[in-house]
This record gives sequence, C-alpha cells and structure tokens, in this order.
Amino acid sequence: MPELPEVETTLRGVAPHIVGQIIDRLTVHNGSLRWPVTEGISEITKGQQIVAITRRAKYLLVELERGSMMIHLGMSGSLRLVDRKTERRKHDHIEMQLANGVCLRYHDPRRFGAWLWSDNGYPQLNHLGPEPLTDEFTGKRLFELSRKRKIAVKPFIMDNQTVVGVGNIYASEALFRGAIRPDRQAGRISLQRYELLAGHIKDVLASAIAQGGTTLRDFVNGNGEPGYFQQTLMVYGRGGQPCVHCGKALKDIRLGQRSSVFCLTCQR
Repeated sequence: MPELPEVETTLRGVAPHIVGQIIDRLTVHNGSLRWPVTEGISEITKGQQIVAITRRAKYLLVELERGSMMIHLGMSGSLRLVDRKTERRKHDHIEMQLANGVCLRYHDPRRFGAWLWSDNGYPQLNHLGPEPLTDEFTGKRLFELSRKRKIAVKPFIMDNQTVVGVGNIYASEALFRGAIRPDRQAGRISLQRYELLAGHIKDVLASAIAQGGTTLRDFVNGNGEPGYFQQTLMVYGRGGQPCVHCGKALKDIRLGQRSSVFCLTCQR
C-alpha cells in the first residue's frame, strides 16, 4: 500500500506538470472505486485551471478554481504522467488530459482508492491527527495520548488520530531505531522514550521521501519510477534474518493482523 512517503513523492513528481494547467478533459473509464467517483466530475472540472496540489495524510488534494478533487491511492493505486497518445493499460481507470498535452492517469488494479470532487471539504479528513513532519507532532503528544492505554505501541502510532501517515513499514523501522518492542503497551512507555521515538518517526519518513518511497509491490512515482527506501529497511520484511545490530534472528509476530518484525535483544 502506498504510504505517506510514496504519496508525497507522487505529489512532488506530478505538481510541476499539472499546476497552472487547464483541464481539457477528465475521462472516467471505471468509477467503481472505494467510494464511487463523483457523478458529473468530468463536466464540473472541464475547462478549470489547477491552482495547486497539496497533501493531507495520504490524500492528495488537487485545488481547482472551483472546488477540489481528492485522490487516494488505496491499496495499489498510482498516478502516471504520460503522453496523450500512450496506449491505456488495463486498470487505468481515470485519465485527466491537460492543455499542455500531458495526461495524468490513475491506475488501480484493486480499485480501493478514490477520486472525488467537492466544493465544501471532505468528511474523510475530519478528526485526523497532526502531520508527522510538523512541529505539532511531538513525543509529548504521544506520551499524553498514551496514558493508561493498554494498546500496543505499534498500532497506537499507526492510528491516524494519533498522527497521520505512519504506516506499517515506517512504524516498524522507527520502533527498531528507538529500541522499542512493537507489542509493548503504549501506556507503559516513558516521555523520554516517546520523545526519541517521535524523532525517529520524523527521520524515517524524511529519509523515505528523499529516496522516493518504498517499492514493495505496486508503487511507482508520477514518472513511473520505483522508490529506493526498501534497500535500507532494517526490520520490515526481514523476519528470521539477522539483526543488523546484534546478528540474532529477527522475530516476526502478528499485531492487529499485520506482520511486525523486531529484535528480541535490541528492542524492549
């Protein structure tokens, strides 16, 4: 699943090519996504200028002269910049043709993403926690929200009401760097350790963005290129392999129906 770094990488890849451009045509080949594509979106957006593109959590917001489009990549979605004459692939469900000749195509084999239009906001964005790379996200916040919580720390930091965009890959890596077991109760972790963990979350996400995200299955950026952060993963997907610090075999457990790899020796 594309996580926050992959979505941010996509934004940075497509923004220079679409911002300021006029939408010539938006064609919906298959509108049956996680939420049905907004009815009449092709007529609403035709002739409108793209004013900006921003990100909130893992949602992309394409700001128009009137209203905006919210894009979510879901489990397997991606955006590609192609020439209009490029043959459409299977699972290219939406394409947006711009006046500069660029075509932005939304590809989603599992169809669990979204492409919506609204002029008064989106309920999906309500009740979200702070962005992890802002000053609003701190170890103090994690400490205060975690008091008396028996939930394991990994699902706690993956909760979008705690902080947005810390998915399975990056939660695993940050907890390893912070020497914290993923199954440790959130309410039993000290302020000092949470302050260190918040810093590691920021560092892991910033590094992933700088390296173009993580390629595990379907993700490519707006230019069709893969991300490279996977090459630096220390625990995620490495169950049974030697720990990069102590050399002992990494343990793989299930937390919230997700694989969680960690080191019994280095994390406590």
